[in-house]
Amino acid sequence: MSREIILAEPHGFCSGVRHALQIAEKAVAEASGSGPVFCLHELVHNRLVVDRLAAAGMIFVASLDEVPDGGTVLFSAHGVSPAVRDEAARRGLRVIDATCVFVQKVHEAVRREASEGRTVLLVGSKSHDEVLGVSGEAPDAVIVIEDVKDAETVTVPDPAKVSLLTQTTLAAYQVEPIVAILRKRFPALRIPDKSGICAATTVRQEAVKAVAAKVPLVIVLGSRSSANSGRLVDVARAAGAKAELVPDIPSLREFIAANGLPDVIGLTAGASTPEDVVRDAITVLRDA
Repeated sequence: MSREIILAEPHGFCSGVRHALQIAEKAVAEASGSGPVFCLHELVHNRLVVDRLAAAGMIFVASLDEVPDGGTVLFSAHGVSPAVRDEAARRGLRVIDATCVFVQKVHEAVRREASEGRTVLLVGSKSHDEVLGVSGEAPDAVIVIEDVKDAETVTVPDPAKVSLLTQTTLAAYQVEPIVAILRKRFPALRIPDKSGICAATTVRQEAVKAVAAKVPLVIVLGSRSSANSGRLVDVARAAGAKAELVPDIPSLREFIAANGLPDVIGLTAGASTPEDVVRDAITVLRDA
């Protein structure tokens, strides 16, 4: 049968992920003879990317304690807190920084707002690597807001001095209800420029929304640990389509075997999903 596949544009790697991967690949290539490169946490939240770098020699660690004194450590695209940077310097580690430029802007905004004595309400997941790094810029000034309930109950020292920032990988529809509550509760709320959902995240969500309006099913290629991939699933479902997050090609084959496929399918990929996975998925979907 002839199956139509509508591919969302843009999809896949954003500039931040592409930049981080180039830095990581160069670091591994230049490390021969000088000891391994240790990456603190996953470079990006995609298992295939991590596995490929590990096969090339990169060692992924959960803590700086796992990096030997004087060793080389790469900070992932999600960024780290000043405390982590200070510890790396204290131990004489060679640091390679792959932090996404959009995440860096949120770090800068936290420092600026906190220096003015303002409370920073950071909308995001308390356990996400990005949020952990950003909130670490000013732990005494940052309060993480995960949901509407948090927005309704949060208290601040001075309601006249409150600023709002967001995790870069959230969806606008998630943030808007929270912002509406916080604006109502704190009329003086300040939202700094370039300190929220990044442009790459937004355009990918708009693209999948457009595709979801035309198809009964959207396949999102991305790891389950990827916040932006999960948001693409949410956006597609909110637009009226069924949506499934698929981490790799074997999982896609399993999904097809268990559920079948409609004649028309939407396809997109999270910002850390390699393009060759997208190409392979198109082949599998057409041949199924």
